[in-house]
Amino acid sequence: MRFFGWLACAVIPPCHDLRSLGWHLVESIASPGEVRVPLLTTDLARAGLLGSRRERAPVVILGADDPDLRARLLADGFGEALSSDIELAELERRVLRVAAALDSLPRQRIHGRLVLDLLVRDGWVSDRRIGLHPREFALLWRLAETPGEPVEANELLSDVWQLNFRPETNSLAVHVCRLRAKLAVAGLDKVVATTPSGAYVLTGSGDVTAGARAVPLPPGRAELDEHVRVPPAATARRGEQV
Repeated sequence: MRFFGWLACAVIPPCHDLRSLGWHLVESIASPGEVRVPLLTTDLARAGLLGSRRERAPVVILGADDPDLRARLLADGFGEALSSDIELAELERRVLRVAAALDSLPRQRIHGRLVLDLLVRDGWVSDRRIGLHPREFALLWRLAETPGEPVEANELLSDVWQLNFRPETNSLAVHVCRLRAKLAVAGLDKVVATTPSGAYVLTGSGDVTAGARAVPLPPGRAELDEHVRVPPAATARRGEQV
């Protein structure tokens, strides 16, 4: 069964009313268990209230007659942006395409005792909720996409921050450090490891994978999450323990 919502104040015009094609109009389609399909709106002011890309992804914008406006809406993360003169049959096909893209995403990723939920954007260990910040969840979700495979910092910046360059700040390292602290409280203190090249990897069983070791940080500098390769000879000379 297909459901859709309407976020405009005005009555649905017949040319955009999917009920004539057998769809069902509901007030909300975000409740668990309901079939997920994109929302429709001709009210750009209301669409502007959707603050995150996650909220915008299932939304199909109608009434964006200017090509530059449609391009901006798509760049802002909306699922689709269409002009007001679109035919009903094409509208249905475009709505179904956005719905299919959303449904292709896994709701959960499970890694040993760790369960990540994309809808809630948080993780659980057994029955204990971790309490992840959105960026922390996004980092862990990306690492869980390819467990056991190191992900370079530049790739994480691109996938999580949508950055194509390495910023001067150490935001990535700080987020990883905070993520590790929360995982440690949940009993998964070694599940996110760092390779000698500086990439991050989700280990297979909570143990650091071969070739990846996290070097302890100096006291008072844990927030930097700096990981370095120290030659054994230099370590012995300085009397440090790695």
